[in-house]
Amino acid sequence: MKVNLEGKQKEQFVHSVFESIAPKYDMMNDLISFRRHKAWRRFTMNKMAMKPGSTALDLCCGTCDWTIAMARESRNGPMTGLDFSNNMLNVGRLKVREANLDEQITLVQGNAMELPFEDNSFDYVTIGFGLRNVPDLVQVLKEMQRVVKPGGKVVCLELSKPAKEPFKSTYYFYFQKVLPLLGKLVAKRYEQYRWLPESLAVFPDHVQLKKQFSDIGLTQVEAYPLTLGIAALHIGTKRSAAR
Repeated sequence: MKVNLEGKQKEQFVHSVFESIAPKYDMMNDLISFRRHKAWRRFTMNKMAMKPGSTALDLCCGTCDWTIAMARESRNGPMTGLDFSNNMLNVGRLKVREANLDEQITLVQGNAMELPFEDNSFDYVTIGFGLRNVPDLVQVLKEMQRVVKPGGKVVCLELSKPAKEPFKSTYYFYFQKVLPLLGKLVAKRYEQYRWLPESLAVFPDHVQLKKQFSDIGLTQVEAYPLTLGIAALHIGTKRSAAR
């Protein structure tokens, strides 16, 4: 039986999923992506080209790997990580503390649909592997655009949809059949990992998502399919204020 939820129901279900899988989240990410998610993030950081002192908001920050990477790249720029799962944030807090970045990184429990920040607050606003889980991705993109500074970057790294055969069929078999079994064996969570492929089914591919970036008013939108389309990076720039 497929989980087919919208709006508040989806929000509550996804929250329960991530509260449940938090302790094994990092290990499962390495396992199910064959550690490719680390290479995808390195590629993303290279394209972002952060300068020392840059500020960033990392949405759906989870266990804070990307938040920490941006803090190190920025050197001294204030970083904020936001997630709605306190269990995920608890894992992230430990990692931030171990990295000695407590003074640079602030973690906030909150909702990506209604960001508790002023307009034009950050140089970068990022979301990694979280956009497909929100009830309304356009609303989240609009919120990201609202809180980023004019000339700043909205950045999304997310799973995507391979298009070329035979890799497409092989990948979907793995993602839909094998991945939930790995979740059951390793993390003792079957339904939660069955949700992941289902969450991708209705998510736009990289071409459609690029258009949605442009449709909300972002400019210079770039889309980069990664690893034969398993994932994709999207970067858009907020228009500078008119003079």
